[in-house]
Amino acid sequence: MLTAILRHHWSKPLSRACHSTVPSRGLMGGWTEEPRAQNLIPFVVEQTGRGERSYDIFSRLLKERIVCLNGAVTDSVASVIVAQLLFLEAENPEKPIHLYINSPGGSVTAGMAIYDTMQYIQSPVSTLCHGQACSMGSLLLAAGEPGKRYALPNASVMIHQPSGGASGQASDIAIHAREILRVRERLNRIYQKHTGIRELETIEKMLERDCFMTPEEAKNFGLIDQVLEKRVSKKQEEEE
Repeated sequence: MLTAILRHHWSKPLSRACHSTVPSRGLMGGWTEEPRAQNLIPFVVEQTGRGERSYDIFSRLLKERIVCLNGAVTDSVASVIVAQLLFLEAENPEKPIHLYINSPGGSVTAGMAIYDTMQYIQSPVSTLCHGQACSMGSLLLAAGEPGKRYALPNASVMIHQPSGGASGQASDIAIHAREILRVRERLNRIYQKHTGIRELETIEKMLERDCFMTPEEAKNFGLIDQVLEKRVSKKQEEEE
């Protein structure tokens, strides 16, 4: 039997996924977050027959096949999430992975790296929103295994079209404008695929401006499958 003791250490985080953050204006037009220099990271100490083993809390959760996306979706955060997904698939390709999302969104390319990996690996990935899943965060929430996409009762979900800016010669600006329109079209079709909405025009209209949803509204729209108030027991999961 394992006995877990929580200890707190002042140390530099292992990755930006663990950083303490401050708000700043984001790439997708929403508020994203930037890391502070220091962060209080909990460590779990397990007493085993072989002695004492210490893990940072995120590594301990990874042993339970739980991956946390906290804060803005950046290239560095995406690289950590992708690595964790690939590792867990290699460990057991048939066992589910649980992605917990609390994100204001961020980089489209970084988010698409996570999205493509979720679709690529054999392990089913369930998603759960706690706090918020906005912009690219909402797309990753919707991209979970069908029937296994959840949100907690007081979570907030927001969808909108991508935003960006360009400067320089007129021809360069035109190139960037065409690219962002292409990205918008691709994102619209991804939302269409995962929500089950047949009319692309409905998706385009909903994403035209910032569209905030309660968990129930997100469920009706097709972004999630269920609003959870209590954790489902392992026995219930097996029965499902």
